[in-house]
Amino acid sequence: MNKMPEIFGSMVFNESVMQTRLPKEVYKAWKKTMSQNTPLELDAANVIANAMKDWATEKGATHFSHWFQPMTGVTAEKHDSFIVPAGDGKALMQFSGSSLVRGEPDASSFPSGGLRATFEARGYTVWDVTSYAFIKEGTLFIPTAFCSYSGEALDKKTPLLKSMEAINKQALRILRLFGNTSANAVLPMVGPEQEYFLIDKKICARRPDIVYSGRTLFGARPPKGQELDDHYYGSIKPRVAAYMKELEEELWRLGIYATTKHNEAAPAQHELAPIYAKANIATDHNQLTMDMMKNIADRHGLVCLLHEKPFAGVNGSGKHNNWSLATDKGANLLEPGETPHENAQFLLFLAAVIKAVDEYQDLLRCSCASAGNDHRLGASEAPPPIISIFLGDELGGILNAIEAKEEYENIEHHELETGATVLPNFLKDTTDRNRTSPFAFTGNKFEFRMLGSSFSIAGPNIAINTTVAESLRQFADELEKHPEFTPRVWKIIRRTLREHKRIIFNGDNYSAEWEQEAARRGLSSIPEAADAFSALVEPKVVELFTLHGVLTEGELHSRCDIHHENFCKTVNVEAYAMVELLKGAIIPAVLDYQRELADLINKKSEYNNSLEKYLLENISNLSAALLEDLLILEKNLAQKKSASHYSKKVIPAMAALRKTVDTLETLVAKKHWPLPSYGELLHSVR
Repeated sequence: MNKMPEIFGSMVFNESVMQTRLPKEVYKAWKKTMSQNTPLELDAANVIANAMKDWATEKGATHFSHWFQPMTGVTAEKHDSFIVPAGDGKALMQFSGSSLVRGEPDASSFPSGGLRATFEARGYTVWDVTSYAFIKEGTLFIPTAFCSYSGEALDKKTPLLKSMEAINKQALRILRLFGNTSANAVLPMVGPEQEYFLIDKKICARRPDIVYSGRTLFGARPPKGQELDDHYYGSIKPRVAAYMKELEEELWRLGIYATTKHNEAAPAQHELAPIYAKANIATDHNQLTMDMMKNIADRHGLVCLLHEKPFAGVNGSGKHNNWSLATDKGANLLEPGETPHENAQFLLFLAAVIKAVDEYQDLLRCSCASAGNDHRLGASEAPPPIISIFLGDELGGILNAIEAKEEYENIEHHELETGATVLPNFLKDTTDRNRTSPFAFTGNKFEFRMLGSSFSIAGPNIAINTTVAESLRQFADELEKHPEFTPRVWKIIRRTLREHKRIIFNGDNYSAEWEQEAARRGLSSIPEAADAFSALVEPKVVELFTLHGVLTEGELHSRCDIHHENFCKTVNVEAYAMVELLKGAIIPAVLDYQRELADLINKKSEYNNSLEKYLLENISNLSAALLEDLLILEKNLAQKKSASHYSKKVIPAMAALRKTVDTLETLVAKKHWPLPSYGELLHSVR
């Protein structure tokens, strides 16, 4: 019997549990907070906390933790037990409303980008009432926001929640103008597709570069990579299937709608995708998913790699961020309907997205920028670092007709013809999909494909929510001033298309012709992350975020500094790991093999045309190049460091060094080479 319905959400203090365990008036107070964004009174919080504690302890929990998302890119947690002294040498289990609502972690050791001095330690975690508490490994986790003593946001959740409020406010203004009085809220909905690699734990332990940096810093291409396309959607290997089964069940217990699993294009690469959720809950769930992926992999003797490019020469891993807008009544505002060319409301929201993406290209690029993602973007099916929107033939035709004030002729829906009479017929979609587009419309949502697999989805969704909110604000301001609503709507749509159509591109984003065309159109191209972070402090971006109350100017500058610092530290770790691996393992192995070849040559009377001489000469030449490359890298590491320096000097030096070492790997005898090969890593899990 299928146990999924029984276990789903069993470890979540969700609405169903609250409805059962809370007094009616407290439950109603919580519902009001959820629907109207009003504060929850402490009396109600006390009742909820007690019910939460009873429920959690019945399920074996002994501790609680305020679970938050600082600017480290991962989650943070401090565990406190429920016990308090009873006065007679015994203990009681207690949990108060104040403990539920507020925590006080040390804020001095988390990245603040200069917002906090080291000695200023006090910080607060604040319960996110809209995200359910859950139990994991004997602890009750309470999703929270994290701020400093003086109120600055030190996390990713606080600005995400503010961006959701911003787009809700502006979208409701538009809906009211269209006569919709029933919707109480507009919610950004997100479904992140998560790609990852699984490799054998024992083999991984012999790769210090993976241990230090999450990716291979050296590695010659294997005889077989993904050339045959036989791994994509292929039969899932038993060991991987067992891992996926346990992962799904654990996620279901946490109320995460994990629905899709399959092999990805590269060997050892896989994907998991959930159903949509509100942006803040989707963010919580994705952070949980990444955490569970790693923990469960360890139990199966595997290592889960979430780096964007753990292996050169094969696909990297992304996280496609599927974004849409829905009312609290369930209506998708990006649903075109049967006659999209007549659907003014849909077209106005679509125009708002087009305008937002065009006007804030650099901000969207920045939201996906990292040292890891630089290795992935523009390679092996990942979109290039030039922002554009794919709309497809039907929508493209509709918008062209609207701009030209022409009558639109519906695209005829054709049946799929396979030529096999036994196969059923059905109407195919009016347009194909575009796998190279960074920002693609896929029927009733936009798929932002630039995110790296290790990313928190908070940053990109903060950017999308806030920029679209600004477009909607401008539209609402204009519409509210004009008495003739419908003509003005079509005028706004037509004007927006005319002014921002340069961002729409339905072709091959990988082609050299598109790079030239994008430059001709005046689109932004920022290939390297180090050059992208400054978008956060551009005057128009500061004005955008402060206008909508999402981030202050100081918070934006702090985030820019944090991104630069993270980039520098990431590359620094990789570079020093590379040097250590070379000096401690690779160079000694190369010298050992050279000595072996020299000994063989000395034992031969005739060696002028010998294989040993050929190998020794090649390896000696490469060894000289290796030394030269190593000295250049060390020289660059010794200089004053900035994100630009790492990007322009250190990373190219690392690439040159890797090229030399990878060639050496193909010449040095396997018994001497100290690292497991790409073939072993990518094909180790059966």
